[in-house]
Amino acid sequence: MGFVIIGGDAAGMSAASRAKRNQHDLDVIVLEQTTDVSYSACGMPYNIADAGREIEDLVVRHAEVFREKQGIDLRTGHRVESIDRKKKTVAGKNLEGENFMIPYDRLLIATGGSPIVPDLPGFDLPGVMALKSLEDGRKIKEHIRARDVKKVVIVGMGYIALEMCESLRARNIDVEMVKPRPIFLPWMAGELASVVREEIESHGVKIYAGHTIERVEAVENNLKVICPDLELQGQMVLVAIGVSPNSELAAKAGLELGPSGSIAVDRTLKTTDENIYSAGDCADAYHVVTGQKTWVPLALRANRAGWAVADNVTGIKTELEGIAGSAVFKVFDLQVARTGLSTAEAEKSGFDPVEVVVKTRSRAHAHPGSTTMHLQIVGDKKSGRLLGMQIVGKEGAVHRIKAPSVALHSKMTVEAFSQCDLAYAPPFSPTWDPMLTAANQLLKKL
Repeated sequence: MGFVIIGGDAAGMSAASRAKRNQHDLDVIVLEQTTDVSYSACGMPYNIADAGREIEDLVVRHAEVFREKQGIDLRTGHRVESIDRKKKTVAGKNLEGENFMIPYDRLLIATGGSPIVPDLPGFDLPGVMALKSLEDGRKIKEHIRARDVKKVVIVGMGYIALEMCESLRARNIDVEMVKPRPIFLPWMAGELASVVREEIESHGVKIYAGHTIERVEAVENNLKVICPDLELQGQMVLVAIGVSPNSELAAKAGLELGPSGSIAVDRTLKTTDENIYSAGDCADAYHVVTGQKTWVPLALRANRAGWAVADNVTGIKTELEGIAGSAVFKVFDLQVARTGLSTAEAEKSGFDPVEVVVKTRSRAHAHPGSTTMHLQIVGDKKSGRLLGMQIVGKEGAVHRIKAPSVALHSKMTVEAFSQCDLAYAPPFSPTWDPMLTAANQLLKKL
């Protein structure tokens, strides 16, 4: 049997490696349009922060290892342009412009996502850059070095934008951030978002929310981001307004699409074609809270889904329950974490949400080094179910979020979560962990 994989990053290479482990004689071909495979994309902002580090440090496993040690037919520089479902072939071109056509018995589409770049004048100018691939990281580091960049304008205020503003400030580069929507972090509870904003501004970053962007212009040796009521200038413009799934191949092949234009898959990662699977940032998933389809590009999901595809292709029936949308990021001295639904998301999904925001401490009352911690917890008034939690603090936020994430997978009520036996010692927590304090307060409103 021939197993062909389109895409050689997280989901694709996880699937290829596991498939060969499951079935050594399986013919596995991976077609990757770039020359990079298996690298830590999430580590790029932190690598860019260190001028002395090579971007190649982020490569987890080189192409030769997959080929020589695992027997995977990994073909880099091969861009798939079409899928013929009747003939069960994929076709495209390599970097030399030569055409290729490859038959498959089972196919995995793991084409990932692409940064969203506004269709506005000037966003194709040199020095206007986005960060998604390892090659993007190379170009950004080289641009900063070659131009001796002193100031960057970031368009957008999502996860990558916030991580990159810290990265650039670590290199003493001035940063200004701008976006059209007026709310700084619309998915976050307002009180928690204010804490994040204050932290960013305290490190010299200027934030301009609610300014419609009209164009980018080249002015002498700089770039200028122009809004009707604002002009920002720097030697580089970083576009970080989000990503979209690379689902064009699937759409052209007539496969069904899901939320945000992602490729629709069932719990076995199978598409609407029984011989074609999809996994990674291009595919949708079930949300464990709502039970509905969603699209949230997550690294762990990509790797886990790749494994699941490989198991199913090699005869090991595997289904994935879904995701809780758990996400964390660091911004200067703050840890920011979330899992499940925000109040607005819960309402949109048909729940009757109630929320509580609490401000407490990361350690016991009298223990030195304790810092402020802000939490938002959301529950459903009808069923009492826990729906989501957000945590912002200088310590303990990231690892704490894992407990409510597990609770969401278990469909626990707020009351059940409030009774969890969470560990306590003064250096790590108050007697009542901040999450229990939040749950107890929410119970009063449910």
